[in-house]
Amino acid sequence: MFLNDLYHMLDPVAFTLGPLTVRWYGIAYLLGFICAGVVMYRTARRWGLGLSVDDVFSIVIGVVFGIIIGARLFYVIFYVWGAGLSLSSPLEIFATWEGGMSFHGGLVGAVVGGALVCRHYGISVPTVCDLGVIGAPIGLFFGRCANFVNGELWGKETDLPWGVMFETGGGVYRHPSQLYEAILEGLVIFLVLYLMSRRMPPRPQGTFMGMFLVLYGVFRFLVEFVRVPDAQLGYLFGPITMGQLLSLPLVLLGIVVLVAAHRLNRPQVGHLA
Repeated sequence: MFLNDLYHMLDPVAFTLGPLTVRWYGIAYLLGFICAGVVMYRTARRWGLGLSVDDVFSIVIGVVFGIIIGARLFYVIFYVWGAGLSLSSPLEIFATWEGGMSFHGGLVGAVVGGALVCRHYGISVPTVCDLGVIGAPIGLFFGRCANFVNGELWGKETDLPWGVMFETGGGVYRHPSQLYEAILEGLVIFLVLYLMSRRMPPRPQGTFMGMFLVLYGVFRFLVEFVRVPDAQLGYLFGPITMGQLLSLPLVLLGIVVLVAAHRLNRPQVGHLA
């Protein structure tokens, strides 16, 4: 089993420098943000929006803070308090190094953080949202690959030839659901949105955000059927998980955004007049 052999060859720690330990998970986040920023800038330049490197860098910084805060808060609200659990200290809300981040919260935080920067510099929020979601799947790809290296968020038991026996998975072969998500939520969504972005003039504001929400929601909902839910929550009802419950609104919202984008037909713009 190639994937199983690959997993057992990998070390979650990339390298150590004295007391400093650098893990692949942290490198994945860094690469994701850098690549997303590059894609945003190159797409903005191709669209002729007049955004500078400093503009994009400032937006990415705002998005980074938004993702970290939003992802952690959503995890605590829906996956900790939602399971009837409590924190040992209010400061534990900010303990991101202990794990526990929600993509859905990160998405909300990214929009809020990026929007605050856009408002400050007079940049169009809808256009930046479209630019952001074109680059975001690259970060999702790296993040899910890092989940695989860490041996976390694995799937249900399987006898398929690409099953992986994770160290914390109970001594059975399991679906490498992290890689399913890396391919679908990362590579597939990126390719779809990138190819859409090549058309000139660019598609109306909201088109890319709407498509991203629909595709992510659908892919996440499907992968959850082979992914083991968080232990403290389990299944909410029947085969439905919290991840699926949070993904359905994304699909509905994405459809609404796509319809609105088509009807309003507003062009992509950079700095507001």
